[in-house]
Amino acid sequence: QVQVVESGGGLVQAGGSLRLSCAASGITFGAWTLGWFRQTPGTEREFVAAINWNGASTDYADSVRGRFTISRDNAKNTAYLQMNSLKPQDTAVYFCAVCRDLYSGVRSHPERCDYWGQGTQVTVSS
Repeated sequence: QVQVVESGGGLVQAGGSLRLSCAASGITFGAWTLGWFRQTPGTEREFVAAINWNGASTDYADSVRGRFTISRDNAKNTAYLQMNSLKPQDTAVYFCAVCRDLYSGVRSHPERCDYWGQGTQVTVSS
């Protein structure tokens, strides 16, 4: 069956960096768009970034553009989210999603993401 597993979360001071990983199995990894979302208690899930099947095209939420970088290594069935210049407002549970939509559609149509990980906690202290 399909498994999506995030890792790399943790506690970091404001201004610091973290790199999240998303490992997927049970799918033809290179055929899917990948997305990252985040959520804090009591709020809606928020789009963070998306990447197309070969890594050539990306999309970012305005709140993270210029600080976060999404990438993928299809040979390793793994996607990444490099997060720099972290702010306390970046604190959230981060989820990886495997999506059948075009990368540009992920932000508006998360319902087209068929597989989700369990999430990894990122906490940024001030």
